[in-house]
Amino acid sequence: MVRPNGHGVMSAHAEPHLSGRTGWLRAAVMGANDGILSTASLLVGVASGGVDRPTLLLAGAAGIAAGALSMAAGEYVSVSSQADAERADMAKERRELRDNPEGELAELTAIYEARGVSPDLAADVAQQLTDHDALTAHMRDEIGLTDLAPPMPVQAATVSAMTFASGAAVPFIVVGLAPMPVVTIWIAVATVVALASLGALGARAGGAKPAKAAIRVVVLGCAAMAATSVIGSLVGAAL
Repeated sequence: MVRPNGHGVMSAHAEPHLSGRTGWLRAAVMGANDGILSTASLLVGVASGGVDRPTLLLAGAAGIAAGALSMAAGEYVSVSSQADAERADMAKERRELRDNPEGELAELTAIYEARGVSPDLAADVAQQLTDHDALTAHMRDEIGLTDLAPPMPVQAATVSAMTFASGAAVPFIVVGLAPMPVVTIWIAVATVVALASLGALGARAGGAKPAKAAIRVVVLGCAAMAATSVIGSLVGAAL
């Protein structure tokens, strides 16, 4: 897309795309969703066992702490593994470019030809990109790695932990305020509202349809809470 730059001259303009949000958006949505749903399910299950408010609050606090730390550790390990794999691929490409530059140039040319570029033009493009930055060209077009969303383990871990705790705070606060005889109903209602809002917000941030995402996450959330409620009632009766 081009537009006037204020001096009557047309200049290139980079259009914003939503794909660049996938890294932090995935971690944020997953963390908040897991925080809401896992904590609500835990609290509904424990409450169904017939415990008092202090015990329920203790279970919720323990669940929030354990869940946030688990999410952070899991995200850090997962994203670190991805970063390690990308670094290994980059090191391999450097060696191949050093040891077999002609073969790598031919490989890049073949990639462009397979995408529909004429042989002569493909060879010219491959040569120009190789002269400019051979490693970047091969990482992008041969392996499919770009700098659009580079792996950031610390960011992913931090976002996951914070969003988990933020989401978990919804059912936890309800436990502290709702009447105990109907606390499970209050937790369920608050959780459905929170999950629907989160699903719609995440979908909107990612450019998807909010209604579909909200319905999907609410249905799964209700199923999880129903299952833990039944299990909690059975265990509570057995004890």
